[in-house]
Amino acid sequence: MKYPKEYLDEIKLRLKVSQIVGKTVKLKKRGKEFVGLSPFTNEKTPSFTVSDEKGFYHCFSSGEHGNIFDFLMKTRSLKFGEAVRQLASDAGMQPFRFTTFDVEKEKRYQIYRNILKDYAEYHHKIIFRQVSSPKDYLNNRGISDEIISEFQIGFVPGNSNYFLELSKKYNEKEILDTGLFYRSEKSNKIVNRFYSRIIFPIKNILGDVIAFGGRIVKDNKIAKYINSPETEFYKKGKHVFNLDKAKSSTNNNQEVIVVEGYMDVISIYSSGIKNVVSNSGIALTENQINLIWKFFSKPIICLDGDTSGQKAALRIAENLFQFIQENNKIYFVSLANGLDPDDYIKEKGKNNFEKLITNNLSIEEFIWNIHLKNLDRSDPFAITKFEKKFKFLCQSIKDETLRKHIFENYLEKIRNLTPLQKFGNKRDTKSYKILQETKKISIAREHLSKEEIKEYSILYVMFNYPKIVSPRVEIFREINFSSKKLNIIKSELLDLIVEEKFNKQNIPAFMEKHSKLIDDINQNSVIKNIFLKKNESQQVDLLNEILKELNEIKFSKRIDALEEKLMDNFDEKSYSDLIELKKQINKE
Repeated sequence: MKYPKEYLDEIKLRLKVSQIVGKTVKLKKRGKEFVGLSPFTNEKTPSFTVSDEKGFYHCFSSGEHGNIFDFLMKTRSLKFGEAVRQLASDAGMQPFRFTTFDVEKEKRYQIYRNILKDYAEYHHKIIFRQVSSPKDYLNNRGISDEIISEFQIGFVPGNSNYFLELSKKYNEKEILDTGLFYRSEKSNKIVNRFYSRIIFPIKNILGDVIAFGGRIVKDNKIAKYINSPETEFYKKGKHVFNLDKAKSSTNNNQEVIVVEGYMDVISIYSSGIKNVVSNSGIALTENQINLIWKFFSKPIICLDGDTSGQKAALRIAENLFQFIQENNKIYFVSLANGLDPDDYIKEKGKNNFEKLITNNLSIEEFIWNIHLKNLDRSDPFAITKFEKKFKFLCQSIKDETLRKHIFENYLEKIRNLTPLQKFGNKRDTKSYKILQETKKISIAREHLSKEEIKEYSILYVMFNYPKIVSPRVEIFREINFSSKKLNIIKSELLDLIVEEKFNKQNIPAFMEKHSKLIDDINQNSVIKNIFLKKNESQQVDLLNEILKELNEIKFSKRIDALEEKLMDNFDEKSYSDLIELKKQINKE
């Protein structure tokens, strides 16, 4: 049986000829092509050329010519099927199996593709026939009729009955499996999912329509943007909007701009910047970035300039940090004043946008700058957590050599923070004084750890200031002290406070039972001298600071233990625990 043409085409699109040939032949870039010594003849002057743009190699000395499949077959003596399987693996694709299931799946895909093709063509024609607002809306946003045609943008009227038209060629299940329609639970009628919306066809790298994004024309209570649901043949995290066009505009800098939405792509594309794609409003996935890297070594992520856009950019940066390599990098651009790329192009023009893009930051610089803005440089605990965060991020980098150099660069920057502390962010005077006083706790008795000093201080407050503790009992119950004896006295104290038995009758018996430990707490709680000088509000603030610092110490201990365990012997559970712990720290 023959492999489907679409399957072979996708392999060729995912893999550059130079990428495959370069494993056998030492290639040098020359203009748009690569040259090297022929693998087919014994030559001293290079006559072997490779063209990624045209998708083939040619040997002038032997006359050999072909694509990536031909190259493997001729240089490794593989059969065609073996070459296909090898290259499919290199492309990150599942092997094609000629089982009954695979054949049936291929038939389903052809039906799926044809339905979406018909749907796109029909509604594209409608947008030009529609008298009212859809095309006017796009034109007013700077989208010309030519661009509307190029992207095959369409419009689905509110009274669309296209389902009936499709029913003449396909059965109901085949149509509903595309996600274009659904059956209403209320009326039991078939509903066009994109009714009253402008639709943007989403294509795979072969140019086949596999899904749609839809935008409402007039703002109302329904969602502004919706997307096709995931189907058997459309997984949102595996496709990149407009990559089918952008890959043909590969530039000398190997750059591509990654934006969030369809309109951002189309607006930038309309300005003449063709190397632009979209992650379709989701956090950029490993599959998406690997697909982008097949065609561009320098993706520049440019999300909305509002708070949510910048948070999304940081999430993307931290999630993808582990995958960067010497020749596969990621860069970021920040938009000011809450603008999105579409607004920026319209307000400031193409030239200013291109200047903005040139001022990009590498992924490691971007992550550093974001976290540095939120760092309190006067707080040693904050700096400790800051350093641990970057240590953890660097440990995730899969390229060992790159991991080493990036981490050393971060450590140097962190060391340079110390002399600059006085220029760091300042807290308000009240909070700053409280922190300075709590720092005195760290120079308490040598036989106690920092963690125990905090725990003794908390117990001192519980014993001597039960009124402050009473409204916060649940917080104290959740604290797990470092020793059994401290947890026991904490539980008994809380029971007395909750049951309102913290009085003259019960205290003597309690003190007699724990006399040695209570003496130890009173003796080693430097906090007692500070508390005497504070009013109740200040005492609560100080207690909250101690609780926070104890929590940070415990987090740090757990992180150190897990990191040490992972260094000795990597296991998935410890790694998952470390990831979860990191998320908790980020929420603090």
